Amino acid sequence: MVSTVDGPTTREEPPSNRVLTLPNLLSLLRLAGVPLFLWLVLGPEADAWALVLLAVSGITDFLDGWLARKLNQQSVVGQILDPVADRLYILAVVVGLMLRDIVPWWLALSLPLRDLLLWGLVPLLRTRGYTALPVHFLGKAATFNLLYAFPLLLLGDGDGTIATLAQVFGWAFALWGIGMYWWAGVLYAWQVRKLLATTERRQHRPVVPDV
Repeated sequence: MVSTVDGPTTREEPPSNRVLTLPNLLSLLRLAGVPLFLWLVLGPEADAWALVLLAVSGITDFLDGWLARKLNQQSVVGQILDPVADRLYILAVVVGLMLRDIVPWWLALSLPLRDLLLWGLVPLLRTRGYTALPVHFLGKAATFNLLYAFPLLLLGDGDGTIATLAQVFGWAFALWGIGMYWWAGVLYAWQVRKLLATTERRQHRPVVPDV
């Protein structure tokens, strides 16, 4: 991609193979928070601290991408860690809320089931030299909605006006997020079908796994 903003044209560097970068450390910090979140929700039921942890996770999710671009520290490891951390947080939150009887079992199963179905497409992609398809806007929007929905649903597990409002908005975000999450999965599957129909078999071509 060529940029012409505020100066002469420059060409973006491809992601490096560096591991020890500040954005990657932030992503690792987010991953370390996953088991801590489950303990806070299921052990002492310290919901306030769990919400603080989710807020910190959201901030670091923004910062790792921003710093990677700002410091020119984009890396293959970082492009893998970031979506993995997002998926694990969604899984941890939905499992925790299900075990607390805040969300029903069908909601808790619908999200990992979609990911399992997409992971099942990876062997087909490998026959065409790809590891995964690039993420598109609908998938990002679905993740955005879900990362807002679950903290609100956790906050709504109580009495009072604030809890009621949090539950209403939480379910609104959750239902939109689940719908878009699955619709994005259908689009990915359609892309795989088109790729298989129009592309010859070839050797493995590395692409960042992010679906």
